[in-house]
Amino acid sequence: MILKFYGAAQEVGRSAIVLKLDKTFMLDYGIKLGTEIQIPVSEPKIDALLLSHAHLDHSGDVPALYKDQDFPAFATNPTFKLSDLLLKDSINIAKKNRTKSQFNKKNLSKFKMMQRPKRYHSEFEFGNSRISFHDAGHVCGSAITRIENDGKTIVYTGDFKLSHQLLHNGAEIVKSNVLITESTYARKNHPVRDELTKQFIEKIKETLDNGGTALIPAFAVGRGQDILSMLEKNNLTPRVFLAGMIKKASGIALNHKEFMSNPHLLENAMSHVEFIDKKHQKRILDEPAIILTTAGMLNGGPVLKYIDKLPNNSHIFLTGYQVEGTNGRMLMDSGYIVDNGEKKKINTPYTFFDFSAHADKNDLIEYAKKSSPETIVCVHGDKDNAVALADDLREQGFDAYAPQLGETIKIE
Repeated sequence: MILKFYGAAQEVGRSAIVLKLDKTFMLDYGIKLGTEIQIPVSEPKIDALLLSHAHLDHSGDVPALYKDQDFPAFATNPTFKLSDLLLKDSINIAKKNRTKSQFNKKNLSKFKMMQRPKRYHSEFEFGNSRISFHDAGHVCGSAITRIENDGKTIVYTGDFKLSHQLLHNGAEIVKSNVLITESTYARKNHPVRDELTKQFIEKIKETLDNGGTALIPAFAVGRGQDILSMLEKNNLTPRVFLAGMIKKASGIALNHKEFMSNPHLLENAMSHVEFIDKKHQKRILDEPAIILTTAGMLNGGPVLKYIDKLPNNSHIFLTGYQVEGTNGRMLMDSGYIVDNGEKKKINTPYTFFDFSAHADKNDLIEYAKKSSPETIVCVHGDKDNAVALADDLREQGFDAYAPQLGETIKIE
């Protein structure tokens, strides 16, 4: 068994891990967002792709693998549909910004032709491996991948969360001999979700009562649906104006209700919100309202049309991880963003709410103990987090590694 790391090794983003058994698998193939988009360090020859979920740091460079090779891709149906949406948007953004994309529509079409959707727990064979996907509790369709080969079980978590969210049950724990786990928050525990949600809702109501706009940038896939469900549960969706790809992503999720635990919340939310078009753009800033829109890190999207035009007493609600080099991180660090090359001071106050759909330190340790592998490989965390998790796990008796970019590990 050989593992090679083309991304997500002591870094967050561009997950790209080769698992070589009798066949060669690629576990995700994403990009790293920031000041510049970074892609995996190589485009290796593979026999199959196993895609954990749709977020671009896991799927964002997949079509590039199809430039000069053909292979089947396996994932859940919503993962394929959501990744198709995000990848098509990536091509359009590159064209709009006059930047070079790593792939084109032809490559994306080939990827779509090679998709082989699977349900949770539906076991299938590839070479000498028996493979199944299990609920990761992260976003709609996200999967923990189980690969059984020659009497050994390899489990790749992708991104996962053990505790429940409004739309998702916690991740399934799958027994393993070798566990490849994310380590994004290996040194931190998330706040109690119910208490954080209460603070979030109270701050939105306070903003509206003061005559301001509550601007909520959110990721189109996952966080957008999560926030809509929170607002619906608290009877706030009739005051929501929705913009960006959250609408399409929510529609895809609702076409796959079996991958969510409370789809009625999202369904009701979508029936109550008002969708923004050009005629709304000025009016919605003239009255107290909630604007829920992409992009979650303020790098493009409809949010930039509003963020420097908000009326007095408005508030910005950051609800997701802000990668270094993005506008969201710049706003948190300095109070500025960059829009069309222009540096802009943002005077509207903001609050960061840690609505993470990732495992925290306690989740990571609990998953490792209950999965009970002999070997653990810590990926998708910056150097401090990946190394810290490996150190913690070694102290508990596991054979644990935090590989570096480009490293190869051979497991007997």
